[in-house]
Amino acid sequence: MPATRDCRPGCGACCIAPSITTPMPGHPFGKPAGQPCANLDADYRCRLWGRPERPPFCAGLKPAVEMCGDDRRQALIWLSALERATR
Repeated sequence: MPATRDCRPGCGACCIAPSITTPMPGHPFGKPAGQPCANLDADYRCRLWGRPERPPFCAGLKPAVEMCGDDRRQALIWLSALERATR
């Protein structure tokens, strides 16, 4: 099991890099990979956190050392590579 971590403030990589194929507020047809989610606030915090409108994909994505790396750049690289590998 991967080591988990707390969400990094000011990151938002998991709300930018992956595509989301289900509708959600601000994205009625889902969100393409690499596009910031419309539900990110100015501090890269999710406005849907803990709300029923939050897509199952997002709720299932847990911060992990492997995924998040040491900084936002590493997280974007890792998640973008995962997105390409799972197309």
